[in-house]
Amino acid sequence: MSLEFLVVFGSVRRDRRGIGLARFLVESLKARGHSTTLVDPMEVQLPLLDRMYKEYPKGEAPEALERLAGQIRAADGIVVVSAEYNHSIPPALSNLLDHFLEEYFWRPSAIACYSAGPFGGVRAAMQLRAMLGELGMPSIPSLFPVPKVQDAFDDDGSPKDDAYPRRVARFLGELEWYASALKAARASGVPY
Repeated sequence: MSLEFLVVFGSVRRDRRGIGLARFLVESLKARGHSTTLVDPMEVQLPLLDRMYKEYPKGEAPEALERLAGQIRAADGIVVVSAEYNHSIPPALSNLLDHFLEEYFWRPSAIACYSAGPFGGVRAAMQLRAMLGELGMPSIPSLFPVPKVQDAFDDDGSPKDDAYPRRVARFLGELEWYASALKAARASGVPY
């Protein structure tokens, strides 16, 4: 079954190294037959959160918010790609995610995390897991951590180690299972 996924990337740093990981995930999902869109805060250019999407009168939200809200509602699952900044998630990622709420409900998320050091961003992932659950898109049990991201992917998403395509297969298979199950459940109705 072909599914619709968003890969939400969270860094706006000039020399961001995780963009290669995000592009690798996009291409890996596409290779599995899914429609996949990369959401990059440098392209979306959302303002600092002043008003959530739902707080705008219908039809009056900025075009970027309206477009992104539609992409989220159409998604069967969301892969969130997060760096680790001071043992937490990047501010640009939090800002992007916080603009929405109901649009995320009943969709699974998957966390890919990275760092320049040996821990692969897992400390940020633990905080992100709590945040995603609160937003209504609980994360799948598995993580996809990438230590020393600067040595792992080229900017175009090409892995520098043959282990990454093997590792990502199980992670994405788990996401597909949850996305398929929740898509069927949403079609039958949601609790409220």
